[in-house]
Amino acid sequence: MKPPPARRFARLRGLSPFRGDRAAEIVPHARLSGPMPWVMAIMIALTSVAAAGGLSLSSLASGARAELDGGLTVQVMEANPAARDRKAEQAVSFLSNQSGVIAAQRVPQDELATLLEPWLGEMGGDGGAEEAAIPIPALIDAQLDGAASPERLERLSEALSAAVPGATVNTQSSWLEPVFGAIASLQWLSLGLVVLLSLATVAAVWLAARSALGGSRDTVEIVHLLGGTDRQIAGVFQRSIAYDAMLGGAVGLAIGMGAILVLGSQFSTLNSGLIAESSLGLGEWLLIAAIPLVGVALAALTARVTILLALRKML
Repeated sequence: MKPPPARRFARLRGLSPFRGDRAAEIVPHARLSGPMPWVMAIMIALTSVAAAGGLSLSSLASGARAELDGGLTVQVMEANPAARDRKAEQAVSFLSNQSGVIAAQRVPQDELATLLEPWLGEMGGDGGAEEAAIPIPALIDAQLDGAASPERLERLSEALSAAVPGATVNTQSSWLEPVFGAIASLQWLSLGLVVLLSLATVAAVWLAARSALGGSRDTVEIVHLLGGTDRQIAGVFQRSIAYDAMLGGAVGLAIGMGAILVLGSQFSTLNSGLIAESSLGLGEWLLIAAIPLVGVALAALTARVTILLALRKML
């Protein structure tokens, strides 16, 4: 199909509306006074916070698992304090002489009583933990030279029970499995929020591109008659929206980074070992800094596809 006479005439004369800065005149640039940059800023800020939360939870889970991997807790159940102390010393001696056990240390009874005091109250009279009305088992922390596999744990438990009756072995990580499950759920929630915010960004760009094209419909038709192609026109709208997205992305990243730093400082005051494991490293910060770049690329691609599809229906 031959182009219209006006278009052929414009091409023969070398006229084109896409020379120099004339191309940008098709789309009015509102910049920060328009809604598009601020919509992008909000989306990028929320996405940054959601991504930081997911990355922090991932670091927390990985650090906690690495720290607890191979950790064992031996519990010696005995009501008589003297017999309990004797069995605890036997258990420590047995574990220290086992191959694959790199450390074994008993937890002081006074420390256990202090830990249980918020739930059970003061654990006894003047004698403290040794004369507590509720017997407190002796606890021993042990560390293996590798992961505590079920088979390895079963063998060690059987050998310890035979040597020290009343002693039981548990992996420290098993106590935190419900916590790890909750952390995994929160990670999936963070990922879902990032995906939803990305879809919301695409929808916002789609609406902005359609609105900009509708407001410049007459100009676009004239440009078509002068020889402009759909790809050239789409490129103009694409550059305009990409520029707005860059402005909004920079503002959104600044807001998101500020919120992340404030939240991080608030959590750091808790002085918890698990919270310390959730700190972001250089790689995580670089991923968060790349979010605006991904947002700009997504906005530019969405704008181009939207304009091209709309132009096919117009003409």
